[in-house]
Amino acid sequence: MRRTVWRAAVAGGAAVVFTGVAAVPAGAVEGGVSFSRVTVNGGKPIVLGVKKEVEVYVTFRMTTMLKHRSGPMVFPYRGTVGSSETLWNSIITSDCEVVDQAKGICDFEEWLTIDPRHYDFGNEDAGTWKTAAKLYLPKGAEDIDDKKLPLQVKRATRLTVNASPEPVGKGRTITVTGRVSRANWNTHTYQGYAGRTVSLQFKAAGTSSYKTVKKVESNSTGALKTTVKAGTSGTWRWTYFGNTTSGANSSSGDRVEVR
Repeated sequence: MRRTVWRAAVAGGAAVVFTGVAAVPAGAVEGGVSFSRVTVNGGKPIVLGVKKEVEVYVTFRMTTMLKHRSGPMVFPYRGTVGSSETLWNSIITSDCEVVDQAKGICDFEEWLTIDPRHYDFGNEDAGTWKTAAKLYLPKGAEDIDDKKLPLQVKRATRLTVNASPEPVGKGRTITVTGRVSRANWNTHTYQGYAGRTVSLQFKAAGTSSYKTVKKVESNSTGALKTTVKAGTSGTWRWTYFGNTTSGANSSSGDRVEVR
């Protein structure tokens, strides 16, 4: 069970909730409130580093004629929606944008933040979450809808690159090195990511896109190293395409002149 510390406030009539990574209270009631058109982070994974708080943009529609104590909220959860882990540090919900007043239909925007430095946040929180929506009703009641919208939460990756020598004669060997590392949410540092298949990519001078030249596996410290033949001037980089718990990323480019 994760501890919850939160307070509700209203920004222009909108709910603002502050919490740790929390547990959804049991005893929620259903009926009289429906949520639809839920989008979280534009359908993209939520990728977090080791220090910076990430703000996630959410939109949804709520339909209800019931009186309620505060604004609605949409949030990630795992487990059973009535008694599960949730993942958020603060939630700000906009005012109701009225769609149909007679039917109680409103559209909302939401800004949900996750802080990787929170004491109860760790590597085990990477992976697949689901999405629920909740409205606080009078007398301590709640309405929670399980939207079952899958949501990926991933550890950020970083890559470095160095291509040498610079410049190089045509047909000579270029050595490209680098390192892939991944955010460790337990230690709040980036650590070498071993055994990863990383793509070496090249963008020829005068062109606008990179093409994969070969794939290399990182060693036990996340180091990358390979050689290629110098054909034409251009820019080299490493790209990791991610997995279910780790985000995709590319290094900066290192330009090599071929003479």
